[in-house]
Amino acid sequence: MKLTCTRENLYQGLSIVSRISTKNVNLPILNNVLLQADEKGLTLSSTNLELAISCQIRSKVDQEGDYTVPSKLFFDYVNLLPNERVEMDLVDAALRVSCGSSKTKLKGIPSSEFPPIPPAQGNQTYSISVSEFQKALSEVLFAAATNESRPELAGVYLAFHHPGTGGGTLVLAATDSYRLAECISTVSSGSNEPKEVIVPQRTLAEVNRILSVFKDDVDASPTVEINVSDAQIVFRYGTVEVTSRVIEGKYPNYRQIIPTSTKTQAVINRAEFVQAIKTASLFSRQGLFDVRLMLSSTDGSVKLLATDSARGENEEEISAEITGDDNVITLNYRYLLDGVNAMKSEKIQLEVTDGASPCLLKAVGMPDERYQYVVMPIRQ
Repeated sequence: MKLTCTRENLYQGLSIVSRISTKNVNLPILNNVLLQADEKGLTLSSTNLELAISCQIRSKVDQEGDYTVPSKLFFDYVNLLPNERVEMDLVDAALRVSCGSSKTKLKGIPSSEFPPIPPAQGNQTYSISVSEFQKALSEVLFAAATNESRPELAGVYLAFHHPGTGGGTLVLAATDSYRLAECISTVSSGSNEPKEVIVPQRTLAEVNRILSVFKDDVDASPTVEINVSDAQIVFRYGTVEVTSRVIEGKYPNYRQIIPTSTKTQAVINRAEFVQAIKTASLFSRQGLFDVRLMLSSTDGSVKLLATDSARGENEEEISAEITGDDNVITLNYRYLLDGVNAMKSEKIQLEVTDGASPCLLKAVGMPDERYQYVVMPIRQ
């Protein structure tokens, strides 16, 4: 294997693939990045057996070949190189790398030990705008469960609905059983077949990070291609391919907890609400993180109250357009703040039935906004 490429291209490729490599004592090969040089250029790949990422970069290949080297070490080394051409040459079971006045020799593992990355198996492929997909991910990822006691809740539900040639929808939903986020995005093209899958939250977070790497690249593709089968999902973006297993099982019927009618609706300035939540949170009880919301149609206000026996108490009041009954509900301020921060509208609508029923939040004044967020109450 012998090739040359720019330090900038090599660094970008390694920044895309090297994040998922972890210190694995039982399988040292998983700590390595696979380098494959052929007529197409240099392809970098890494995997943790649940998720695999490959990225192709432009390079001049003088001799085809493949080899694996420690991912983090290689990335850290390239990060320190001058912005000049990088020459790589596989000699005597070691990769010689030179750039400017810097020369090094990296010892690795033969590529034959690298786990094969399964090819895309599904014939159901969909395309979605990069900006729309990133927006949807930012609105739902945080609501997925962080532990895997219930594996399906540690994933994000994706439902593709009859795109056909005229476009369709992609529903993304995530819940940890304490709160729920749902976003409906537009799919530009794809299979006529509807498809539902549960994708690990870690996979989608990695896809979102990779898309961010290219945000300032004027030549970057405007769409993401998603290939879905029963066992895996593949995201393609330019020369980058992310392959992941999907989570087996059935996603809970989350729609049954979304309120269809409520007794009180309050339209609030989002920035003022965020400020009030943050201030009240300073006096919420540790571990409970409770903030009490009092909605008054008579006063046209929402009061946020928090009391901690050790630190004191606080009351914040903000004006609101309230219709319906007066109401009181106690919520976890962290869950509430996550949902409010995910919305980008100037105003939001808070809908409450009573202190024992889920609270619903929606964006106001954004015609294309198809996002709703539900927070379960803290029962006193």
